[in-house]
Amino acid sequence: MTIDLHALSIKNLALDLHDDGVLVATLNRPAKRNALNAETVEELVTLFSAVPRAGVRAVVLAAEGDHFCAGLDLVEHHREDRSPAEFMHLCLRWHEAFNKMEYGGVPIIAALKGAVVGGGLELASSAHIRVADARTYFALPEGQRGLFTGGGATIRVAGLVGKARMIDMMLTGRVYQGQEAVDVGLAQHLVEGSSFDRALDLARRAAQNLPLTNFAICSAISHLGNMSALDASYAEAVVAGVVNTQPAARERLDAFAKGTAARVRPTQ
Repeated sequence: MTIDLHALSIKNLALDLHDDGVLVATLNRPAKRNALNAETVEELVTLFSAVPRAGVRAVVLAAEGDHFCAGLDLVEHHREDRSPAEFMHLCLRWHEAFNKMEYGGVPIIAALKGAVVGGGLELASSAHIRVADARTYFALPEGQRGLFTGGGATIRVAGLVGKARMIDMMLTGRVYQGQEAVDVGLAQHLVEGSSFDRALDLARRAAQNLPLTNFAICSAISHLGNMSALDASYAEAVVAGVVNTQPAARERLDAFAKGTAARVRPTQ
């Protein structure tokens, strides 16, 4: 059964599903620099649980206002005065949301701008492609605030930049921006203009792929990375056996065999 995204109970994210299957999901708490309160995290769980069953072929994760996401809503955190157990369970909901993003099998392209810090970087690192603009900056300021990451930075951010760089970011408050951020792996694309425009273009390209192929790219690769080399080689062969013989690929393979398929060429 196909899920109607507009029937979901979501108010902190604006949803716009295009005719080509690209969903634009926009964080919509600009007055809070799109900081993630508990309600928004639950909405991310709800949304990305539904996305694979809603006919969505790719997602652009965008943000209203000047900043992508300033991380955990520290005002709410201070006000709630949570117990250790309560905060642990909140962190587990963050993990639930971000795992559904990374492993859901639908390409997610994050259009970054302004602050991508703390939990905002954890959110961005759950996307499959990150596009930064000239004003985007990345940081993990938990060390200076007496906190520790709880939404997967030790897994995903460390996987992007390496353990040593992540420790440096947390201990010293180091901020990455521009080409340096791309060079260390925090983003794959850097644009002078609109990160949203580039992210939408990339999402539209990805949406033209076969859904099963995208599912393997955006799910299997992460799963394989969690396995031993021996288990991963076996699982990769099984995934390839399913994906590479899918009936929907026959037309594309036929075009390649006839020499009518688009050729792979460098852009410059």
